[in-house]
Amino acid sequence: MHLSFDWNTALRRSRQPAAGEQEACRHTWKRFPYGDRVYRYGGCALASNWCRLHRGDREAFPDAGSLAELLRANPALVVHVPDPAAAATRLEEAWRAYHAGDFSDAADRGLAAGPIGAVVAAKAAAVYASHLEEDEACRSTILREAVDSCTALLEIAPNWANAWHAHGMVLGRYSQHVPVVRALAQGMGGKVRDSLQRAILLEPRHAEAHVGLGIHYAEVIDKVGAMVAGLTYGVRKEAVVEHFEAARKLHPQSPVVLAEYARAMQLAGGGGVPGEVYGIYAEAAACQPADALERLDVEWARGEMA
Repeated sequence: MHLSFDWNTALRRSRQPAAGEQEACRHTWKRFPYGDRVYRYGGCALASNWCRLHRGDREAFPDAGSLAELLRANPALVVHVPDPAAAATRLEEAWRAYHAGDFSDAADRGLAAGPIGAVVAAKAAAVYASHLEEDEACRSTILREAVDSCTALLEIAPNWANAWHAHGMVLGRYSQHVPVVRALAQGMGGKVRDSLQRAILLEPRHAEAHVGLGIHYAEVIDKVGAMVAGLTYGVRKEAVVEHFEAARKLHPQSPVVLAEYARAMQLAGGGGVPGEVYGIYAEAAACQPADALERLDVEWARGEMA
């Protein structure tokens, strides 16, 4: 029903810069601080390590078969992928840059590929903004642009689990930089929850969507308190634990899952690093990272333990 949707027009319209925004943000992204080639999966190494790298989001390796399946499930994407073989190559290079920590290049390559590359571009933007960008205004701008891209993507790819996950993830990160009253007025929390739940509905083994829901619920508790969270929003600390334990079962020994779990427990528990939370951070810090994001989370966990 979205066959006439114009991705390029929608994206241009959504990206009109607001007054005072720093338009140079996209051109000044910092480099990954732990080496350029440590996690660069060249040649067939990306395909052979794909299952390990994407155990958390269940994204299929970008080849002709997986793209054909994605296009069958989302017919409105077809017009944006005139050459599936070329699209697969572009996506592979974008994901290779993402795992290596070249987040700017991953975002550029993803967006250049059109809607089919919006997920990798959004994930690169979210990781960079959350872990490496120090300027608050730039961080907010990067995340808002990622939200715009993912919102447009959902119009033409409603049956793509990672389109919903990416939307919920970047909207959740962006809402952290928005005043609570404005976030509530715009229904951001409900949109985050609904997108992540939709991702799990489409892909029940989506560990990262469970992580996203756990973080979302923990942040609600942190912002409004446990009593208001429970009475007004139906959010309980038990739900935080349930989602993270589900993620741990789906993706055991993931430093991303573990580091976010510890942070969420701090938020839901009122701050501090009690023994249980310290133990989770210790588990994350002891993991062997497989890519740049995991390395960032391992280092983050080590910093929290210091």
